[in-house]
Amino acid sequence: IFQLNPQTQIKMKFVNSALFFLAAASTASAFVPAPQFGVRAPVAPSNFELEAKKSISDLADADLKGKKVLVRADLNVPLDGKIITDDTRIRRSMPTIENLVSRGATVAVCSHLGRPKDGPEDRAKFSLHPCALRMGELLRKEVKLAPDCVGAEVSALIGAAGEGDVLLLENTRFHGKEETQNEEAFAERLAAPFDLYVNDAFGTAHRAHAS
Repeated sequence: IFQLNPQTQIKMKFVNSALFFLAAASTASAFVPAPQFGVRAPVAPSNFELEAKKSISDLADADLKGKKVLVRADLNVPLDGKIITDDTRIRRSMPTIENLVSRGATVAVCSHLGRPKDGPEDRAKFSLHPCALRMGELLRKEVKLAPDCVGAEVSALIGAAGEGDVLLLENTRFHGKEETQNEEAFAERLAAPFDLYVNDAFGTAHRAHAS
């Protein structure tokens, strides 16, 4: 989990951690022998990493109640037309979503699906609409599909959603290179309506994508 707001607080923590790490490194260099050739010196995690990265079990209910939470899931399921042929990835995302919902968070889920190209045919083919329907069945509640994953209309939907509501944002890859080339401006637009970010997409966490 990464706390997204306020941004200034995160930046200050990062700067302080960087300064602390540099100061510690310069002090230690006078006492620790230089690493031998071919041996990588151990690097301790920075204070910023330790403070910013948490799991949902680290958070109290008060940390989640009333918060807008963006969950990056892996909903890249196989489809036969509009029929999901294997919903394993959707079902595996349920424990995290249910945990957040039960603790009073408003949850919006984002994911990619396939490799869409530009054009209305691909937007229809790779829409996450079947995933929204299946998530609703598993959660036994309506899961609204947003028309996009960023923009004013999406922000309005998230702002109007109440505690315990679940929304599914439309395919992040509809934004092509903005997503797959990890553009910072797109990541900021995606994160803007939210208080917290949860990465639950273990199978795609290695990708350097904006979401």
